[in-house]
Amino acid sequence: MNEETPTPNHVPAKQPEQITVRRAKLQQMREQGEAYGNHWRNSINLAALLTQYEPLSNEALAQAEVSVQVSGRMVSHRVMGRSSFITIQSEDSRLQLFLNRKVLVDEALYDATKKWDLGDIVGAKGVVFRTRTGELSLRVLHIEIIVKCLRPLPEKWHGLADKELRYRQRYVDLIVSDDSRKTFRTRSKILSLFRSSLESQGFIEVETPMLHAQATGAAARPFTTHHHALNIPLVLRIAPELHLKRLLVGGFERVFEINRNFRNEGVDATHNPEFTMVEFYEAYADFQMAMDNTECILRNIAEGIDKTHVQWEGVDLDFTQAFKRLRLDEAVFEKRPDLRGHADDKATLATVCLQVAPDIKPLITWRAGHYLLALFEALVEKELAQPTFITHYPVDVSPLARRNDKEPNVTDRFELFVAGCEIANGFSELNDPDDQRARFLEQVKAKAAGDDEATDIDDDYIRALEYGMPCAAGVGIGVDRVVMMFTAQHAIRDVLLFPHMRAE
Repeated sequence: MNEETPTPNHVPAKQPEQITVRRAKLQQMREQGEAYGNHWRNSINLAALLTQYEPLSNEALAQAEVSVQVSGRMVSHRVMGRSSFITIQSEDSRLQLFLNRKVLVDEALYDATKKWDLGDIVGAKGVVFRTRTGELSLRVLHIEIIVKCLRPLPEKWHGLADKELRYRQRYVDLIVSDDSRKTFRTRSKILSLFRSSLESQGFIEVETPMLHAQATGAAARPFTTHHHALNIPLVLRIAPELHLKRLLVGGFERVFEINRNFRNEGVDATHNPEFTMVEFYEAYADFQMAMDNTECILRNIAEGIDKTHVQWEGVDLDFTQAFKRLRLDEAVFEKRPDLRGHADDKATLATVCLQVAPDIKPLITWRAGHYLLALFEALVEKELAQPTFITHYPVDVSPLARRNDKEPNVTDRFELFVAGCEIANGFSELNDPDDQRARFLEQVKAKAAGDDEATDIDDDYIRALEYGMPCAAGVGIGVDRVVMMFTAQHAIRDVLLFPHMRAE
C-alpha cells in the first residue's frame, strides 16, 4: 500500500506521528461511546460571562455562587500536581478553568484530562470565582471533550507565519490569530454601516441577478457558463449597474445593493476574481451630490468604527477633513504642463504616453481620452495620497456616464483615490437611449479590435431607457478595499475570509 492509498476508514496510510497519536485517542472515545455527539448546551457564552462577572468583587462572587456551563477550544493546559489550569477560547474570549482532583464529581476525569490535546473542544460545568492572583476563573465540577482535535495547532507564539497557509487554511488562522478575527469583525461592522448609512437616507436594498445573459455594467472579462435546461450561455455578473438602473426606470428612486461581482482578471494586492461592492443609485441627483454622499458615507464608517485617523500604505489619513477634488486633465497637466491645451490632441497625447509608459499596448480604436487616462494612471494615480476625487473623465473611457453640458468630450464622472488606490467610481447617469446605443456601438468596435474587457450592446437596457429613466447619479464603492484601508492591510487576501488561490 503506497502513501496515497486510503485505508478502509479513509485515513491516510502514513501521517505525522502527532496525528497518529491523536487518532488513537479518538478511537478510544469511539469505543467508549459517541465521539462526535450533539448533547452539550452552554448556559452562557464566554464573552457574556466575562462582561457580567468581571466587575464583581471576590466577596460578591463567593456570595453569588454562580454556576455555569461553558465550552471552548483548549489553548493551554498547566498541570500542577493535584490541580491543573486549562484555558479555553471561544471567539475572542478566553476563560481559565481550575481543576482539582477532589473537587471534580468524577476524580478519574482529572487523570483523563492529562491526556487531552491542545485544540480539543471541551465543555465544563462549575462555579465562577477568582484565583489568588485575581483572575476570573471557573472552579470545575465536571469537564468533558466535546470534539477531538486531530491536527496540532500552530505554536502559540508563531501562529500561521506562512501567509499562503493563512489564506488556504483560514479556519486555523482564525483559531490562533486575534488580529485576523478582529479584521473580519471590523469588516462585518463596515458592511453594517454601509447598509445603515444608505437606509437612513431612504435607499432600499435590492437583489439583482448574478447570472447574466451578457457581461454589462463595467469593462471586464467575465466568467462564462452554460445553462443546460434553457440551453443558453450565461456569464457571472461583472457589475449589477444596468439592472439597478432598470429599477430607476421602474419607479424606485433610491436603491442599493451590497453585491458580489466576478471578473476573470489577474490576482494582485487589490484584485481578486470574486469581490464585494456597494452600488447605490439616486434619481434626481448628479455626480456632485454623489461625491458628497460618498464622502459622507466613508466618514460615517470611520466614526462608526472609531478610526477617523488611520495609517495605510505609509499615509496618515484624516477622515475628518474634506476630500480634495481635482479634474483628471488638470491632474495630468500638473505633471506635464507641456500638454496643457492638448487634452483632445490624440497624436500629441499618444506620443507622450508611449514615452512615459512604453509598455502600454494601445488598440487601434483608442482616441485622445484613452491616452489621457493612460497618462493619468502612469503619472498621477499612485501619488494621490489623501482622499481625492478625480473628476471629468473623458467620454472615450466612460460609456455609461452623462456628458458634461459645457464640455461634450468629458463626462460628469468621478473616481475616489486613497493612498494611490481606487476606492469608488461614480457619475451622473447617461439616460439618453440614443447616446447610450452609440456608446455601446463604440464598445463593440473596441471588442472587435481586441479589447477583451469591452462589452456588447444590451438591447433590453436600451429598451428600458426608451421608457424613460429619470436623471440620476450612481456610485460603486469597493468594500474589500475600504476594509483594507480601515484595517491597515496591504493585500486584499487579508480581508477576504477565503481568497482564491492556485491549486495546491
